[in-house]
Amino acid sequence: MIRQIAVLGLLACLPGWSVADPFPKGDPSIGKKLAAEQNCSRCHINQFGGDGSRIFLRSDRRVTSPEKLHAQVSFCSTQLGTNWFPEEEEHVAAYLNKEYYKFK
Repeated sequence: MIRQIAVLGLLACLPGWSVADPFPKGDPSIGKKLAAEQNCSRCHINQFGGDGSRIFLRSDRRVTSPEKLHAQVSFCSTQLGTNWFPEEEEHVAAYLNKEYYKFK
């Protein structure tokens, strides 16, 4: 039993082992650039004022899981007519997750 606990403890120290990345193919730096190019904050500012980030921080937010975040990014992409490919949507979701949501 002690040996099993020790092995699990060692494995948990390995990079990337203990926490799954919900957007493994997403690159947050690319997602940030894509969101800026499409001026996503413009819509968020119209809805919530300020710099628009309140949409991510409000207590009654719709996005409560990685799956819902990906769906919301896809919805917004369609609404804005971004013509993003699925991998670009994953980059944006990875950026928003890193910056605001912190899903694991």
